[in-house]
Order: sequence, then C-alpha cells, then structure tokens
Amino acid sequence: MNPRAPATTTSARLRRRTLLVGTAALLAAPALLRPRGAAASTGFETLDLDWIDPRRERPVPARLYLPQAAAPDAPVPLVVFSHGIGSTRERYRWIGQHLAQQGCACLHPQHVGSDRQVWTGNPLSVVSRLWGAAQESEALARVTDVRFALDTLLAGELASRLDERRIVLAGHSYGANTTLLAAGAVVQREGRALALRDERARAAIVLSAPPFYGEGDPRRILGSVEVPSLHVTATEDVIRIPGYYSGAEDRLAVYEATGSPRKWLAMFEGGSHSIFTDRPTAGGVTLNPQVKEATKALLLAFLAAVFEGDETAIRAWPQRFSALLSRFEAVAG
Repeated sequence: MNPRAPATTTSARLRRRTLLVGTAALLAAPALLRPRGAAASTGFETLDLDWIDPRRERPVPARLYLPQAAAPDAPVPLVVFSHGIGSTRERYRWIGQHLAQQGCACLHPQHVGSDRQVWTGNPLSVVSRLWGAAQESEALARVTDVRFALDTLLAGELASRLDERRIVLAGHSYGANTTLLAAGAVVQREGRALALRDERARAAIVLSAPPFYGEGDPRRILGSVEVPSLHVTATEDVIRIPGYYSGAEDRLAVYEATGSPRKWLAMFEGGSHSIFTDRPTAGGVTLNPQVKEATKALLLAFLAAVFEGDETAIRAWPQRFSALLSRFEAVAG
C-alpha cells in the first residue's frame, strides 16, 4: 500500500500558514463529559495495574487515570489509549491526565512486544528489534491486549465507576493502527477476512496513523470502520526509521479511506510525528505546547459530539485554533 492522494471530501476546510495564536485560542474547551451542572474535576487517581493474560501467557500492564469524582451512581466515560512503538503505559500522560481532570477515565495498556524494550540491549540491533516489533504477530497481539485490558477492567472492582455505554478507542502511531483494527478495520488472510472489531467501542481517536502497507486498496481495509472517528496529524508528521518512510500524506490517505459516516480531520501546520508524545519540544519549542492545548480541546469536543450528540464545540474548534491549522475537515453522515 502506498497511498499518496490527498483527501478531497470536505464540508469544512481551513488553510492557514501563520503559527501565531492568541491567548483566547489557548483556553481549554468546556468540559462536556461530566453530568450537567456538576463542577469540573480537578483531581484524579493514577492506578498501575499489572495484569497477565493467562491464555497467551503475556503480561499486559496498564495505567488507569480515573476521575476522583467517579462513583457507581455517576459512572464516567472511558478512553482506551494504545501507545506508539517503543513506548510504555507511563507515556502520553498529557492525554490521560487531561481527560481524567475533565471527567473521563483513560486506560493505557502497555504492549510488551513493542514497548520500550525495543530501545534496550545492543544498540547495533535496534533496527532489527524495531522491525520485529512491527511484525504481523505483534500487530495482532496489540489488538488482543486492548480487548483483554478492557475485559479485565470491566470485570473488576472498578467496573461500577465506568460507563460501559461510553467507550472510545484511541492511539498514536502504531497505536493508531491498533485502534483502527479494534474499531473495525479488516484485513484479508488466506482468503478470509480477519476482523478484530470490539463492539463496545463507540468511536475512535486516531493520532498520526501509518498506512497498512502491503494490503492493497486502503478502502478495503478501512471502509468497514463504521464508528465516528477523529484523525489528528501535522504537515511534518513524517516517520523516518532505517528502511521505512511514511510521509504526512499517508495520514490523509488513512483518513480518506476510513468508512466512518461521521469523521473529522485536523492537520496542524508544521510539527512532527513525535509532537503528540510527551516530549515537550518535539515539533518545536513554541508549537509543541500550543498543539497539545488545541488537541486537548479537540478531544473533549469530539467526545461531546459522540457521547452527547452536541457538535457545538467541535464546530467552533477550527475557528478558535485557526492560527495553528493547515487543514480541517468534517464529514457528517
């Protein structure tokens, strides 16, 4: 697969070049995830969960950010976040902590076959470890990790504090591929469809998704994603590792091929593939915190549209952050 065509279906589009942004544009979006009339949550619990999937004999450690206000009589939504290659459950804190502060739990499972271990050991072997982590067996294992983590959490003592009707899958880079597979993407193997969809997912948040290389027409893979999806990227969202290159146009091709009848694309001007990680200067010392603040607001606006059916915030978002944007699109089914 080598998509290069930019997305063309558009109901709203902005194209800007300046990186200047006013103070008003950096204000956080209204918290729309808590019960109406309730105060904003300022506290959250951080719980490290050390699970093992006995069927696969595979550890699935996870970190849960849980709003302190979460209670059985007011269960909160849940986002399950899949990390990029070489990362851990401790990373992407800026997402997990922000969502928990705004009344949404966030579960970060760690994928042990493609986590920080790829960076440890003989430095001369790091490329082979990266390629090993990208093999199909690990890609499928990651999806099973997400399902197992969700199964285990919802069967445990914290289940009553979580709303099983409001679950969203999310991920960055490799984790975005994991998210799309769990959200309904289908690949063909030995003449049959390999479907991995988790029916509990109400929506998908896709940050910097690489393409599914070697799979032919991306629409055959991604057209079966039917849940609302949010795609976030940047014009310099480029992946470069030895033997592998993926340009920002690949993120657009993934968005265009995704079959969600309701989907949104936000493309920031500049940036980098790592700007959505916890690295504070990736993509630019000034731009990095601005993009993160804008993305935080966008995540809340998207969740309000999905959970509340209220698109007020997501419609206003591109104007609020227009100085940072190269492109914004919305498709409503």
